[in-house]
Amino acid sequence: MTDPLDFLFGLERLGMKFGLENMRALCSALDHPEQRFAPIIIGGTNGKGSVTAMTSAALHAGGHRVGRYTSPHLERLEERFVIAEREVATAALRDAAGTVQQTVERLVGGGVLAGPPTFFECATAIAFELFRRADVVIGVLEVGLGGRLDATNIVSPIAAAITSIDFDHQAQLGNDLASIAFEKAGIIKPGIPVVCGPLPPEADRVMVETCRARGATLIRAGDDVRIEERVVEGRMLVDLRSAAHTLEGVPLALAGRHQIDNAAIAMRLLETVNDRGFPVSAAAMRTGLSAVHWPARLEHLMWRGASVLLDAAHNPAGGRALASYLQACGWQGATLVFGAMRDKDVAGILAPLVPVVGRVICTTPDSPRAMPAADLADVVGRLRPGGAAVAAIPEPRAAAEAACAPGEHVVIAGSIFLVGPLRGILR
Repeated sequence: MTDPLDFLFGLERLGMKFGLENMRALCSALDHPEQRFAPIIIGGTNGKGSVTAMTSAALHAGGHRVGRYTSPHLERLEERFVIAEREVATAALRDAAGTVQQTVERLVGGGVLAGPPTFFECATAIAFELFRRADVVIGVLEVGLGGRLDATNIVSPIAAAITSIDFDHQAQLGNDLASIAFEKAGIIKPGIPVVCGPLPPEADRVMVETCRARGATLIRAGDDVRIEERVVEGRMLVDLRSAAHTLEGVPLALAGRHQIDNAAIAMRLLETVNDRGFPVSAAAMRTGLSAVHWPARLEHLMWRGASVLLDAAHNPAGGRALASYLQACGWQGATLVFGAMRDKDVAGILAPLVPVVGRVICTTPDSPRAMPAADLADVVGRLRPGGAAVAAIPEPRAAAEAACAPGEHVVIAGSIFLVGPLRGILR
């Protein structure tokens, strides 16, 4: 038999597929591992990974046996599968992948499936199988893409969150915010609480209509949580107050103003989970917000004497958040090392960044979908007429080496396919 992990990675050639038919067949053949734990599902354009990580960390601090499933990974496949706040062991992952592989081969051989499921479908089934084997009680699932037809949407969640709605993956989700919101709202199931972050009016209307149609309870975190920020001895602290809890002086582990909104979403989501039979104290919430680890999201490292900031800003909203952070922390004039996929709104990502950095080094992430460095440099040149302080260095490590020197401020941003491998080098 092919090594199960080689089998899994071999499915990447199939690309993306939307629809739940494969997942229904696969979960049924596995005897429904997705029904063996209480799921929480979290979608949105940006922030869903951060909220997933905060929520999982708080539930773990509250004494629950928690599984966390996220995507994509930065450096190792194991990052996607976290149980009790620890990545699964490679041997356990391989064994669960082997079970899924054998099940897929049986279903394809028997004509139940016309062909093998995608990488993400099988990875999601592996997560469910790992959770079952580890006796996970509550699982926190990050939606992969969209929501309505995403493989994670096979579950019947006890609660859901939609963190934000903005432009990304328009080819799959639609070219206007209402269409994107419709796809994201697909995770809303009858009778469950749904916590939403700040949404554009047209997206908010979709959530209102969907919740009304399905008898779900819409909770707007921005309305329910009062937020105050203060600086004490140079450190930013946040006060979060809802009707049920007061969290004072929380030092958020994740940097950036947008993480305050994410913290409010996580707080209200945890309160709804508490109300549905999984107790979460204020102390556990505080731990989830202040001790969570979620790498490559405004993550600071040192390399070759340079201060390096890693951020997976891969859509226009991410670009705006990164630009805002650079201005707030005084990093105007930093060198930006940037790489992205061809199907992204590269100009939309770079437009807020180019005015606040000193020079841009464009590079080519290791992916067949990557935009060539020279093409990226052309985009930067159009945003910065004259092309001054723009370079194209296709090999990512060479681009990082060209940027990093003692005393320099360097931002490495864009695709996970760039930020992840470079993080492995820098660490």
